[in-house]
Amino acid sequence: MAKRLLDANASDFLAMTSRQIIEGIRTSEGRIVAAEVIAIAPPLIDKVSNPELAASMGADLILLNFYDVTAPQVIGFPAENSLSDSKIFGRFPAGQGVTFKQVKSWIGRPAGLNLEPIENPEAVTSSGRLATAENARLATEQGTDFIVITGNPNTGVTMQGISRATEKIREAIGNKAVILAGKMHAAGSSGTLMSKEDVQRLAKEGADGIVLPAPATVPGMTVEVARTLVEAAHESNLIVMNTVGTSQEGASISTIEQLALWSKMTGADIHHLGDAGTLGIAVPENIYAWSIALRGRRHTWHRMASSLKR
Repeated sequence: MAKRLLDANASDFLAMTSRQIIEGIRTSEGRIVAAEVIAIAPPLIDKVSNPELAASMGADLILLNFYDVTAPQVIGFPAENSLSDSKIFGRFPAGQGVTFKQVKSWIGRPAGLNLEPIENPEAVTSSGRLATAENARLATEQGTDFIVITGNPNTGVTMQGISRATEKIREAIGNKAVILAGKMHAAGSSGTLMSKEDVQRLAKEGADGIVLPAPATVPGMTVEVARTLVEAAHESNLIVMNTVGTSQEGASISTIEQLALWSKMTGADIHHLGDAGTLGIAVPENIYAWSIALRGRRHTWHRMASSLKR
């Protein structure tokens, strides 16, 4: 039996397969915190990267947005070849060539990325961020633990596109990484955000879990609506990641605490805070408040304080 992700340390994460990560999430009973950061955004403070900062506030999983598998870069980390690493404003390294392997060795947590099934050429900013089989293969080679197939704002990503990409990526990578698929918000497209039929389709096409907006983050997403979709996902043996991708990661702590409890009421397995607290990362105090609300001081402080040598 896999160790609960809630209890795992750096050495445990390093040894976990994708199937063990999924089981470790399930057995943590809705107490897993994910924090999303923009890989190419300047760090919030000048002496530490945003992934490190998010991890220090209690996040179990780090999700990199705008990570390009054809030109890896995580600003704030020193490049493996320091001679080629430029400095931004002379304060922190630009992190050219930094991949998941290096990020994980520094933070001791599983790390993943967003890939987007964008079908409108005008919305594409980099081919290395598209949800293609080749990009998924490159991501696994670079050390990703999980892939989130979703859409950023105004990209026009549809559930049909997410479904097609899920099937192709599962065929390409097998069980080398956890695959989560769905929407954090409308992503600029019209129609129903997600239905029970969408959940069942994603399960058939190889997803390990679905992505949903947390209650009160998009119009009409109530605890009851979300609970129905979470139940459908669990019936299909999928895990669920509820997300705050609507800049409310920059709201007041009292709002964050309320969102966290509503998210937990739905039965979701992972609770995510997005990258737009200001720009690039949730307000760090909100990651901490989110974790405290979901699982209390004991587990939050363990995640914050546990040494990379454990």
